[in-house]
Amino acid sequence: MQTVEIYTSPTCGYCHMAKRLLMAKGVSFQEIDVARDPDKRAAMMQRANGGRTVPQIFIGGTHVGGYDDMAALDRAGKLDALLAA
Repeated sequence: MQTVEIYTSPTCGYCHMAKRLLMAKGVSFQEIDVARDPDKRAAMMQRANGGRTVPQIFIGGTHVGGYDDMAALDRAGKLDALLAA
């Protein structure tokens, strides 16, 4: 199982949806709250090639994108394979 990291903020609805999708699949993840930490937000933006919005999701070091991107992978049947790789 790949390491999953998700950059979030507490009031982000898409962050909560992303976490629910991962939990429904039984996937543990490291949540990194960037709401009050400019250094963590800067690190997220660097890793996400300038992505400013949350969530920013990484699976095994691969930048997946946001919730919509991860949900699209799931609908296409590709998320489970990425998580298992």
